[in-house]
Amino acid sequence: MLNLLWIILSLFLIIIIFLRAPQSSGLASFATKSNLLGSPSSAERTLNNITLIAIAAYLLVAIELNFNNL
Repeated sequence: MLNLLWIILSLFLIIIIFLRAPQSSGLASFATKSNLLGSPSSAERTLNNITLIAIAAYLLVAIELNFNNL
């Protein structure tokens, strides 16, 4: 069960990291801004929060799996 959760979190983190807009400046950055979750700043803040929560969950599951293997 934990292995499946760990794999799902891994895939989710890969996808959510690729969804983030690049931090470049110039005209190219205007084309990558998305209003899917509201204004670009709130979308970026939401993605940051989701990413941090997923990383914390990933680390907790990884630690638990390591303790189970001892």
